[in-house]
Amino acid sequence: MTTDSDSGASTDDSGTSAVGLGRTAGTVEIYEATEVTDELVEAFRRLIPQLSTSSAPTSREDLEAITSSVASILFMARDSAGLVVGSLTLAVFRIPTGVRAWIEDVVVDDSARGGGVGEALVAAAVERAGGLGAKTVDLTSRPSRDAANRLYVRAGFEARETNVYRLAVIS
Repeated sequence: MTTDSDSGASTDDSGTSAVGLGRTAGTVEIYEATEVTDELVEAFRRLIPQLSTSSAPTSREDLEAITSSVASILFMARDSAGLVVGSLTLAVFRIPTGVRAWIEDVVVDDSARGGGVGEALVAAAVERAGGLGAKTVDLTSRPSRDAANRLYVRAGFEARETNVYRLAVIS
């Protein structure tokens, strides 16, 4: 992997372009995906079904929209063998009361669960959100996701008593 010392951007032999975070968890590297590559598309083809069986695979176009958006930051985790083993999306936005951040679609490959990958992804996202001036970082997790809920509590998140409402928008 080569790193541009001025920008922190790095490119590895697979052509993946990322912003280097200088963060590792054991043998896992956490980076921000800034360019869509075949490797990134393939990683999402493998990871999304592990997150949601009802969601369609993430397309190259969807990934391009995410990585080019000023409101979203795509964090990726790569193991010591170079395989992408996790992902997290951080949405950062301004509202009248300040800057807020929201963590979405955290997924760690079955083969890497229990190894600190999720914790490293969450820590990187929280650090980045704070650096962008976010007052809070929110997320939701289904109660049935026991390991994920334990992770969020370990990371310092507190359950809030609130109602979450959803309306399906049909276009």
